[in-house]
Amino acid sequence: MTGASLRVLFVCMGNICRSPLAEGIARHQFREQAPHWQFDSAGTGNWHCGEPPDKRAIAVAADNGIDISGLRARQIHSEDFDRFDLILCADHDNLAALQSLHRSDSRAQCDLLLRYAAHENVLEVPDPYYGGNKQFAEVFLMLAQAMPSLRQRFVHHLDKRSATMRQ
Repeated sequence: MTGASLRVLFVCMGNICRSPLAEGIARHQFREQAPHWQFDSAGTGNWHCGEPPDKRAIAVAADNGIDISGLRARQIHSEDFDRFDLILCADHDNLAALQSLHRSDSRAQCDLLLRYAAHENVLEVPDPYYGGNKQFAEVFLMLAQAMPSLRQRFVHHLDKRSATMRQ
């Protein structure tokens, strides 16, 4: 797809359900089309730092041919706003938490993960943590279906960045 580098950080609350699933799906879907793109995930909270993703997230990813078992939860850091081009949040609460940390001179643009996805007026990825396997499967499917639309967002971001650099 493109040789340009893009760094995307997916964010949810604890970094054990939604954001590691998004990271794993993005890496899987784009590894051949855009090998220079980098994906990571983090949480706004620190409750699970160092822990692997929730076992239900690991299972649903594995059922779909994606291994996220090696990922470890971490909390977002101020440096992330300069390391990443895009920081995409699972929901409005996490976006609000990020916006309170975001500096105007930061490199990263922060937004909702699903704002550019082809979902019917759905802007938030529901938190499956207190649900069961069915909720994790639904979140996986929602994220997997969102990636093609997000890819267009990524390409648009690179095009905009490239145009700015030429000026």
